[in-house]
Amino acid sequence: MKKTILITGVAGLIGSRFADWMVENYKEYKIIGIDDLSGGYIENINSNVEFYNITIGNSKIENIFNEYKPEYVFHFAAYAAECLSPFIRNYNYQNNLIATSDIINNCIKYNVKKLIFTSTLAVYGNGVPPFDESLIPNPIDPYGVAKYACEMDIKIAGEQHGLDWCILRPHNVYGIKQNIWDKYRNVLGIWMFQYMNNKPMTIFGDGLQTRAFSFIDDIIPCIWNAAVLTNTSKEIINLGGKKHTKIKDACEILRNIIGDGEIVYKESRHEVKNAYVTWEKSVNLLNYDEKYSLDEGIKKMWDWAKIQPKRKQFEWNSFELDKGIYSYWK
Repeated sequence: MKKTILITGVAGLIGSRFADWMVENYKEYKIIGIDDLSGGYIENINSNVEFYNITIGNSKIENIFNEYKPEYVFHFAAYAAECLSPFIRNYNYQNNLIATSDIINNCIKYNVKKLIFTSTLAVYGNGVPPFDESLIPNPIDPYGVAKYACEMDIKIAGEQHGLDWCILRPHNVYGIKQNIWDKYRNVLGIWMFQYMNNKPMTIFGDGLQTRAFSFIDDIIPCIWNAAVLTNTSKEIINLGGKKHTKIKDACEILRNIIGDGEIVYKESRHEVKNAYVTWEKSVNLLNYDEKYSLDEGIKKMWDWAKIQPKRKQFEWNSFELDKGIYSYWK
């Protein structure tokens, strides 16, 4: 009988590409994937994945744990829209924090060997980068708060119930199978969608915000290492790009690859100005190897994006809170 792993968010960027990689490299594992398809697409899911279209937070999740007894759980499911999160607080906490508590409960109950959780650099908040794992988090938006709360709950589960875990903090992950049809997240995807729909590429504020982008294929092997290497037990590890880039420069890279594209500047948002992190721990513990430059990664993503089906861009019909919302989202 095959050993089993469980992937949540298997239709999203990280989940779907990780499943592809596992199918290619570890055929001895049966892959169970769950996703509610609210932010990912069924076309992303590898045909070798045993897929369940369900929302985390109901009895069906426990049934899956009970039936398959996964050895490792990779919890990627989340709605990662930092700047939107103040206007959808309830949804944000339900989708990120409450859902994660359900995964933690079942990992404890069914003796999962290790839980791998993808957090975010949003937990760091403002400060002087590069942000190191030893810093005390100080998030400035509800999304970062939710992810930090998940981290704390996972730690408690480790201390009180013996759950082994590794928390990864990936940042600005992009690449093939990313959702480019969401108006509120994934900046490279937003620009690609805008260009393909004859719209200018939008930059919020002056574009001098700095970010480190992470090509998906570079981080995927590290996620598996986080599960199987013993030195990752109960460790928090930044994972992703070593080089930081100004947002306006990232847009210029895409425009050069396309050979076209107009930029328009919109009002600034409540966000961290400079956000990038240290990467040495990921090299030492996860064998992180950055093979793709930002130019190479964006070109691969653009080549993929050009042949995708024409889909309508996702927009919220109404927000939980309208007060203070930015003009371009009204």
